[in-house]
Amino acid sequence: MNKKPFFIIVPTFLVLAAIAIVIGVKARPAGETYNDGVWTASAAGRNGPINLSLTVQGGKVVSGEIVSEEETDFAKPAEQKIIDQFLKTKSVDKLDTVSGATITSKATISAISMALALAKGEASSAPASALADESCDIVVIGAGGAGLCAATEASSKGAHVILLEKMGIAGGNTNSATGGLNASETKIQAGLGITDSNEQYYQDTMKGGYNLNDPDLVRNMVEKSSETVDWLISLGADLSDVGKMAGSTNSRTHRPQGGAAIGVHLVPVLEKAAKDAGVEIRYNSIVTDIIEENGKAVGVNVSSTNGGSYVVKAEAVIIATGGFGANPDMVVKYKEDLAGFGTTNHKGATGDAFAWVQKFDAELVQMDQIQTHPTVVPSNGLMITEAVRGNGAIMVNREGKRFGNEMATRDVMSADVLAQTGKTAYLLFDQSVRESLKAIEGYAKKGLLTEGATPAELAGKLGMDAAALTATINTYNGYQKSGSGDPDFGRKANEMPRALDKGPYYAVEVGPAIHHTMGGIKINTKAQVINKSGGVVPGLFAAGEVTGGVHGGNRLGGNAVADICVYGKIAGDSALAYIGK
Repeated sequence: MNKKPFFIIVPTFLVLAAIAIVIGVKARPAGETYNDGVWTASAAGRNGPINLSLTVQGGKVVSGEIVSEEETDFAKPAEQKIIDQFLKTKSVDKLDTVSGATITSKATISAISMALALAKGEASSAPASALADESCDIVVIGAGGAGLCAATEASSKGAHVILLEKMGIAGGNTNSATGGLNASETKIQAGLGITDSNEQYYQDTMKGGYNLNDPDLVRNMVEKSSETVDWLISLGADLSDVGKMAGSTNSRTHRPQGGAAIGVHLVPVLEKAAKDAGVEIRYNSIVTDIIEENGKAVGVNVSSTNGGSYVVKAEAVIIATGGFGANPDMVVKYKEDLAGFGTTNHKGATGDAFAWVQKFDAELVQMDQIQTHPTVVPSNGLMITEAVRGNGAIMVNREGKRFGNEMATRDVMSADVLAQTGKTAYLLFDQSVRESLKAIEGYAKKGLLTEGATPAELAGKLGMDAAALTATINTYNGYQKSGSGDPDFGRKANEMPRALDKGPYYAVEVGPAIHHTMGGIKINTKAQVINKSGGVVPGLFAAGEVTGGVHGGNRLGGNAVADICVYGKIAGDSALAYIGK
């Protein structure tokens, strides 16, 4: 099949069809820029469409408001801030995103741009017509990290790839990834003087997953992790900083300079790389099923938000739809004790693919292995990266006391937090930890941190015993300075990088929430989908959180991004081999 030119790539934060509602439209006054009226447009935010309206009077925009949206409480203020910026500057080019709400900000800016285009008569308010049936070499379902890696790899080597994303933006849960990407024996580690080995990475991952992991999948991920880091860097990723996450013997979590969050950096890099490689990305395109012919995967059925349904026929199908952490019914089906838990997952993580693969008799593995993350802000579901603990923070309860090893695996730490009064705890650190990790600045700008000049002052603001908290911090500092580790809870000396003795002091309330579904579709090291008889399903591949076996009974921080990138790239190569490219 000849590679076809792509024709429907749209800006990331615009929906395929902006919906415009025009009220009381008047002819454009002579010499004015815009037609009078109320112009409403929509763009895809983090959790759904953001609909806003701009009112034009006398040819000028005089007001703007949000009509409807589904963003989180801490992201909502960004929408009005962007509108207020625009009304002040009268220029979209001068608008700045709001720290901590980048996706929401960009969506609001895109909606303003579309509303202005409508007001100028430069865009149509009519929905675009439904797309016709199409064919390609490889169709990829899901534009998260795994799907973007798979599509980029396959397209860059000559395949015509269509990438379908149900949401209006790329990234999925990868947008929220904070810690980094685990990799061993890398050039970055060597340059920083870090000693690590593939064998130790393998052992750490198997131990962290309670040896329920598929050894072959883990070994393959580990051995390809270094070359995957090199590949991502070649695409423009910054992975120059290396930190240490819970469960890792050595520092191997690669992230942007200064310890910045990995997801908001990596997704734009991968999205650009996919487009540059010629991938045809279709947003707001909901796959409803995978087409089967004679036991082979040969395409997908698609429902588009701009009207109608169509078929994409393909020689190979790659599933990269993510997990089911945002589907409470499915979560409870496999693990009843998680009923009522919040989630860190984006709203599109609903596990749609598990129904599609039944016709192929695909094997599902370890579906009951569902991970909670211990440090999630209860009021808004925002995950605080594990790197804060890795850089020296401690956890204390309402009594001002430590209660466990902060560097324990996520399941252990989650259980420890739930055992405390109120079933939440406080992540506590000082100015030195804050200065060591750029990601903390985002939490500060969101107003999540409680601050005190001294431990006693902080305790007062948190309503806990000042003497108890002061004693807790002093004891911890003594252990840290001794260089022999923590005898109370077993935190190792190399997991205590700094004493907490530089004011001011900070705390944020946290508790567990559903974070990662470790079970899923069974694959082999070539990312081929395996059926219940142990055979390969022809033409069907899968990568990322939709698969099971890599993480076993518990996923180590930094291994999700490693998994999606390593196996996403492998899926692209395996699909190429299958179709003979």
